[in-house]
Formats: sequence, structure tokens, C-alpha cells
Amino acid sequence: MRFHTRKWVKPEDLNANETLFGGRVLAWIDEEAALYSIIQLENKKVVTKYMSEINFMSTAKQGDIIEIGIEVVKFGVSSLTLNCEVRNKMTRETIVTVDNIIMVNLGDDGKPKPHGKKKVEYVRDRLASSEGN
Repeated sequence: MRFHTRKWVKPEDLNANETLFGGRVLAWIDEEAALYSIIQLENKKVVTKYMSEINFMSTAKQGDIIEIGIEVVKFGVSSLTLNCEVRNKMTRETIVTVDNIIMVNLGDDGKPKPHGKKKVEYVRDRLASSEGN
């Protein structure tokens, strides 16, 4: 799993227990899944369809640095299924896992559109292949 994004837990991210608010971390996960999918599918019109069970395993406190990891589980015809782990950057302790996040590729009409992708592509590889043309 690749960890792409880091977040610094600030006072506005805390709940009444002075630990990371679950809703805040879920918003970060949703945003990271969307960004990852947009880059993979090369389409800005991507939406979250489904999130499976969310497993809160530990917490973070103000000042902690967390990182969000995403990996592809499978490519569908118009969808991308991801899994996610959020962990403490310094201790590597897992904070949250989500086994399945389904993101759907949309066309201009707002309906699911086939994306034609079969495997993970890295931007650096796309750039290298376009330079060779």
C-alpha cells in the first residue's frame, strides 16, 4: 500500500474526548479515494458509491501526523474498488481501515461510464510514454 497524503491533527479536528473526530478522518479518506481515482481513471467526474465496514482501531491526538494509504482491490467496468488504511506516521499504528471503497467513473451526462482501465498506472509512466511519442 502506498501512503500518499499526510495530515496534521489540529484542534479543529478533535472530538469531545480531545482525540481525532471520526467524521473528520472519514472525510479525509473520502477525499483521498476521490483524488486517487481521478488520477487513476484520468477523469475529474468520479463519485463515491460505497464504503464497507469502517474499523476504528486506535486514535490520534492533537499534534499527531497521520498518513492515508490507498490501494486498488479491483477495476470494474465503470468503477474502481479501493481499500484504505490510516495510520500514525511516527508510530505506524493503524488508526482506521476500510476494506472496500467503490468509486464510479461518470460521463458528462452524470451516468456511469466505462473507463477502459485494467491496471494501476503511475503518472511518471504516463509522462515517460508521452515523451517517447
